[in-house]
Amino acid sequence: MRALATLAVSCVILCGARAAEASCTAPVVSPCIDSDTFWPHAGPSQFLTVGGTETVQANRFAAGLVATYLSRPIVLGTPSAPDSPRPLVDNQLDATFLFAYGVTDRFELDLALPVAVYQDGAGTSPITGAGDLPATASRDMRFGATYTFLARPNKHPWRHDASGFGLAGRFEMVAPTGDDDAFAAEPSGVFVPSIAADFRSHRLSLGAELGARIRPVTDFEGARIGTQGIVAAGAGLDVLRQHDLLTLTAELRLLPVFTEQATVSQTVSGPVSQANGTFIMPMEWMVTARSAPIEGGDLSFQLGVGGGIPTSVDQNGKLYSPITSPRLRIVLGVTFAPRGRDTDEDGVPDASDRCPLEPGPSSSGGCPER
Repeated sequence: MRALATLAVSCVILCGARAAEASCTAPVVSPCIDSDTFWPHAGPSQFLTVGGTETVQANRFAAGLVATYLSRPIVLGTPSAPDSPRPLVDNQLDATFLFAYGVTDRFELDLALPVAVYQDGAGTSPITGAGDLPATASRDMRFGATYTFLARPNKHPWRHDASGFGLAGRFEMVAPTGDDDAFAAEPSGVFVPSIAADFRSHRLSLGAELGARIRPVTDFEGARIGTQGIVAAGAGLDVLRQHDLLTLTAELRLLPVFTEQATVSQTVSGPVSQANGTFIMPMEWMVTARSAPIEGGDLSFQLGVGGGIPTSVDQNGKLYSPITSPRLRIVLGVTFAPRGRDTDEDGVPDASDRCPLEPGPSSSGGCPER
């Protein structure tokens, strides 16, 4: 584990140096902004945008694949046509491969490998004169760890004695391994600490996450992205309780930027960016449907639809969605995350228990001998 931690830190440092030598250092027009701010977590989770408090069973692996479609996450307005912004990233399809390993029943290691399968748009060509946005791109690798401080009973949620609170701490690091000319990479390593909490009572589930994305400032035509806060919340309801057949959730995520925005003006020595006293707060909503009918709830499928919420005001008093806030987002994910759930406490995990609500010996598949 110590060797893995050393390797992770080394990767962040080396990749940060790589990014510093690339186009991320371009003043005012740096494209090192991640257009997809949805960073799904590995391991068990009831929600898509809110981190869960459960971890993978000890000595077991979890894997998942999350596909995301975004519409216009980054657009550029011009003084001559403020009502007709040009999409620098128009349509984008990302795929994130997720992995997790349970070190103990409360501690897991996480890994996320995202790629841009397809994207189109003008890229930086309206400003720099370079080519259009690359059709595919590698995105920044993420890795980290999750520790559960307060665990709920490891039983099926519709049991009366499975209700309770959960609390977990997360720490994630982003290595800028992505393409730095395609709005797919950070300028350097990003550190993401957060605290996730949830509550489960029969059919109702509530979740929240609070944290930060700590990074240096990137300035793109006055839109400055630096350290951001993470505020996420969700509420879910089991519509078809038996076997986790269908759960509907509503989620909200805010990423307030703590860096002051700027106004760009042209001078004889080139464009100059000056702080203008305004701040932005990308915000998104999402409704999801989740189903986990097999493997004792360890294998889950999720579909989410949402989009950005206008939170910024232009010079004409018109609301608009700030940079990295798409007008539409569609998410489809499948995850296998073994938790070792044993609802009837008979020593046979629910994933292989033919009678998960009735205790019985393993010789009879977990069912009572009759």
